[in-house]
Amino acid sequence: MVIIEECSPTYKYHVFLSFRGEDTRNNFTGHLYSALREKGIFTFMDDQLIRGEEISPALIQAIEQSKISIVVFSGNYASSKWCLDELVKILDCKKKIQQIVLPVFFKVDPSDVRNHRGSFGEGLANLERKFKDEDQVQEWKTALFQAASLSGWHLDEHCSESSIVGKIVEHISKEHVNSTDLDVAEYQVGIQHRVRAIQNLLGVEVRDVHMVGIWGVGGIGKTTIAKAVYNSIVHRFDGSCFLENVRENSKGARGLVELQKILLREILKEREVEVTSVARGINMIKERLQYKRVLLVLDDVSDMNQLNNLARQCSWFGMGSRIIITTRDRKLLRCHGVRPDLIYEVQELDEHDALELLSVIAFKRIRPLDSYAELTKRAVRYTQGLPLALTVLGSSLRGGSVELWEAALDGSESREIKDVLKISFDGLGHRAKEAFLDIACFFKGEHREHVIKILKACGSEEHFINVLIEKALISVRYMGKIWMHDLIEEMGRDIVHEQSPDNPGNRSRLWFHEDVYRVLVDNIGTNNVRGIKVELPEDSNVLCLCATSFSSMKNLKLIICRAGRYSGVVDGLPNSLRVIDWADCPLQVLSSHTIPRELSVIHMPRSRITVLGDGYKVCSFGGTYMFIDL
Repeated sequence: MVIIEECSPTYKYHVFLSFRGEDTRNNFTGHLYSALREKGIFTFMDDQLIRGEEISPALIQAIEQSKISIVVFSGNYASSKWCLDELVKILDCKKKIQQIVLPVFFKVDPSDVRNHRGSFGEGLANLERKFKDEDQVQEWKTALFQAASLSGWHLDEHCSESSIVGKIVEHISKEHVNSTDLDVAEYQVGIQHRVRAIQNLLGVEVRDVHMVGIWGVGGIGKTTIAKAVYNSIVHRFDGSCFLENVRENSKGARGLVELQKILLREILKEREVEVTSVARGINMIKERLQYKRVLLVLDDVSDMNQLNNLARQCSWFGMGSRIIITTRDRKLLRCHGVRPDLIYEVQELDEHDALELLSVIAFKRIRPLDSYAELTKRAVRYTQGLPLALTVLGSSLRGGSVELWEAALDGSESREIKDVLKISFDGLGHRAKEAFLDIACFFKGEHREHVIKILKACGSEEHFINVLIEKALISVRYMGKIWMHDLIEEMGRDIVHEQSPDNPGNRSRLWFHEDVYRVLVDNIGTNNVRGIKVELPEDSNVLCLCATSFSSMKNLKLIICRAGRYSGVVDGLPNSLRVIDWADCPLQVLSSHTIPRELSVIHMPRSRITVLGDGYKVCSFGGTYMFIDL
């Protein structure tokens, strides 16, 4: 029985150095170690001067946790049982977890290492006479042959040691330890052949400029594949940028401007780039990138306006540039001029890969336990080979009994994908469900610490965030922001909508601008409303707030205002309210008797409020207004 602990290893070290201490510790290997560390390449070098016969568990673990092993073959390397056992372990990691192995031949001939000849072979022969275990000796010889057959560096009497050290560090830095690499999915099943197919479409060796599309339904793995492709070729470009979730991040008055700034900042490697408008951003992209070979990924594009303002034409970029666009809309790619033969359609996982992905998530092994075999096959059919659904379902049922699996899959043949995702939600406790719905309706894209403070103020707890992460319902991404797949977000919002399809005032959460406008203007909110997020479009009417706009919502805990035009006086806020988060609040008066008894978080940057009445004082802390009870 094969148990998989990790399908995609996470590395503690970039490089593990295997060497014969008495030969190279104080010269070549010591200099290489210092050069690697200076370059920011985290390297493991065993400082133990005296070693026993057996390789230590700590050293085995260090090898397993390294992305690359550099083996420095020197004259006395093969005379050490410790070194040879290290080498066997390294070759085992190469086979099992695709560890990169790079040999360095320090004043020994590679053919002597391969064939165990010369002075190098004498050391092995002496060891062979000492240890009578023929199987072990053969294992050493095989490892030496395999490692010495790999491409590496040969440092003879006439080579400059510093030059070889420089070449090794440059190679590792450029080819294997690139700081621009992106975090891809934890379990990368069925990805490699897709990556190779897209690499063929990209043809990075050709010095033209062209765009490639990655097209498929939501949740099928377009972003994951694009990240893997990006990591595989990014080192071949002068500059690079992966703009994730363009559809979501382009929303708002300055959404596209912010994306243009990120694009320019990352490709040009400049800390600050000033973009005053979308039109100015277009000119800056054209002017500053037209002679630069760039790799640009526009992820989850949904309309032509996004493409026109970020990568309208190939001529905006230097020769050899590649632009990758992921989208659910094939027509969008064609309208943008992407050739049909350069559009890659992402298909569902086949039954074999789908079963493997579900198994490694649910059971930490490539095949399910025998008692779950039929259930996992049902689950694979149920999820239709969709990686997102497999991930959520596997995370939800991980560690569950056969009876739990059967209950979850009962009637699955007639359900849709959203029902698959809802299984994970249904398995949550009440308070975790509330935290999930808050995030789905209000907090996607917000910083984790900010969300935790607000949820805690509303009666939730920090550990529910970890529960949702474990269930694959949310993740924490770039700069600590909470991310949720849009299908999962949609599922959460559907749950809230179904609470009262015809009357938004009876729902627990309000976020859609038309519903918010209707509830506040018509004053139809009820005790069911728990939270409101006001984010009105630029062209919307002024939202006239009356004294009783919120007073009928006796269980309201949260008010978030992000955009819109307002008039009136905020009054009659319910005592249940815990959080007011209102940037650029234009109102000048907030009555002192309006401050609810339970209020614990007030975040109002750039507020105009100056009048609170007796008993309260307005204090400004870096642009954020806090209201202090005197």
